[in-house]
Amino acid sequence: MFRSSYRLAAVAAIALPVFASGTADAQTRLAFGATNAQSAHYAYFAALANIVSELEGYQASVVETGATVDNLRRMERGQLDIGLVTTSTLYHAYYGVKSFEGEAVESRLLWAYSLAPQNVIVRRDSGITDISELAGEAFGPGQRGSSTEDTSLQVMSLFGIEPDWVRGTNGELADAIKDGRAIGFIKSAVGTAFDALTTDIATFTPVQVLGISDEQRALIEENLPELSLVDMPGGEMENTGPYQTWGFMIAVSARPDMDEQTAYDITRAVMEDMEAQQAGFPAIGDNDLIQLTLDYATTPLHAGAIRYYEEAGYTVPDRLR
Repeated sequence: MFRSSYRLAAVAAIALPVFASGTADAQTRLAFGATNAQSAHYAYFAALANIVSELEGYQASVVETGATVDNLRRMERGQLDIGLVTTSTLYHAYYGVKSFEGEAVESRLLWAYSLAPQNVIVRRDSGITDISELAGEAFGPGQRGSSTEDTSLQVMSLFGIEPDWVRGTNGELADAIKDGRAIGFIKSAVGTAFDALTTDIATFTPVQVLGISDEQRALIEENLPELSLVDMPGGEMENTGPYQTWGFMIAVSARPDMDEQTAYDITRAVMEDMEAQQAGFPAIGDNDLIQLTLDYATTPLHAGAIRYYEEAGYTVPDRLR
């Protein structure tokens, strides 16, 4: 049976930043950096805090934050113990490139839990059937300040395509598409399906998803190694057959100085309690999170996570050590 929702809510209410003690003793308190409290990912981190708080010697609380970049900065300062990250931004932080140039944050990955393919979506009545046709068109790169926006700008620049960018929140971009002020936007899928916002748009305004070509895929592989390449099934709502796009994983990483035993304890407790994870974030479904992590991670795993994965019978590739 799933753990009761009131326990998750109770943990979610404990959003007070604490500093970790550094070792797994009877007094170890952990702060888990999530995102804004309205996000489904916040509920997931509330579930994680609940799971870890059931371990002897640990007390965890979830902290509302500005998501990936904020979490990485706070982990570097020792204000958070683990945090929500995208694998693409974690790559920048770990290797000290792009927005983290000269300010590397050597946060190691614990696990990934949600694949976020990036769908290029246009109104069907726009007549656009290829990404190259977006040049000069009113088009949204994704929510302002998001990882989607950041990666969209990089990918489109790599392709040599410059739309007339329309900026705003996801809600503002959705309204612009519905009333014709924008022909589309780039939006994260949930697994291989539309998210709720895109589904809402498509219900009243038929849309078309644009996949990338083999040539564009090769460009991403060569120039943006922090991104994953995803094969999508397509469907009636997408108005397309199978297609390819880029994406990244939503994941959990540890503060740079977290010791191996603490990382092992956290990883083991979470990986062995799928019911609580599913209750906090139903989109996890029956996914094998360990294999998902090994398939899509782009930066090294924490030694504590590696230890647990190998005990569980998985082979960790050298590139993730």
